[in-house]
Amino acid sequence: MAAANALEKMSFEEALEELETIVRDLETGKAPLEKSISSYERGIALKQHCENKLRDARSKIEKITVGKDGSLSTKPFDQKE
Repeated sequence: MAAANALEKMSFEEALEELETIVRDLETGKAPLEKSISSYERGIALKQHCENKLRDARSKIEKITVGKDGSLSTKPFDQKE
C-alpha cells in the first residue's frame, strides 16, 4: 500500500519521467523476466496515474465565451458549443 500512497503523491511530471525510464529499460530487453514484469506493472500504474492527473486538469480548465449581448461567461473547456 505504501507504493500506492507514494504514487498518489507524485506529480504528473515525476510519474511521466519514471514511466519514460521504465519504457526505455523494457525496450532494451536486458532485464530479467521478473524485473520486467514488475516494471511493466509499475508502468501500468504510472500510466493510469498520469491519465487521472490529465483528466483532473482538463475538468478544471474553463473556456471564456461571449454571449450575443456581449456578456462574458465561462463553461467547461470540453463542452460543445
